[in-house]
Amino acid sequence: MSAFDLCPDTGLPITPPMTIQPDWIDYNGHLNVAYYVKLFDQALDILFDRIGLSESYVRTRHMSFFALELHVRYLREVHLKDPVQVRIQILDVDEKRIHYWMELIHAGERWLSSTMESISMHIDMETRRSTPFPPDIMASLKDWHAMSAGRERPDGIGQVIGIRRKG
Repeated sequence: MSAFDLCPDTGLPITPPMTIQPDWIDYNGHLNVAYYVKLFDQALDILFDRIGLSESYVRTRHMSFFALELHVRYLREVHLKDPVQVRIQILDVDEKRIHYWMELIHAGERWLSSTMESISMHIDMETRRSTPFPPDIMASLKDWHAMSAGRERPDGIGQVIGIRRKG
C-alpha cells in the first residue's frame, strides 16, 4: 500500500519520528507507562488516517472504532531525547474487528522499546453498537492485512500475564 511509509527493517507501515514530551517523563527519569499507550494511540491515528479511518471519518460517516482489549509490554526504557517511531502489523481482520500488533522503536538506533497487541471494534456512533466496516474501508484493511501474509507472528503475541515460576 503506497499510502504508508514502510519500515526499512521490516517493510511494515511505520509512523514518522515522534517526539517525547518533557511532562511524559516520570520520577524514574524515563517515559511514564501511560505515555507508551499514548504514543501507540497517536501512532494508530496517524496510520489509520492513511486508510480513511480518521477524525473526519467519525464526523462524516458517523462511525469509529473503539479499543476492546490491549496488552502492553515494556522492554527497554525510553528517555526524553529518544526519537521514536511505531510500526504496525495487522494480524487479523473480520467484518467488525481489527487485531493488530504495534512496536515502539528508537527511530535512530532501531532497538525495540515496547509492544502493544490490541483488538478494536468498529462502532456506529449513532447507536454506539458494533457495525460492519464499509466496503471501501474493509478493502483497505484486507490490503493492509495482506502485507503481513507469510510473516512469522511476532514474539509476544497472545501472551498471558502472570508470574513465571521456575520448575
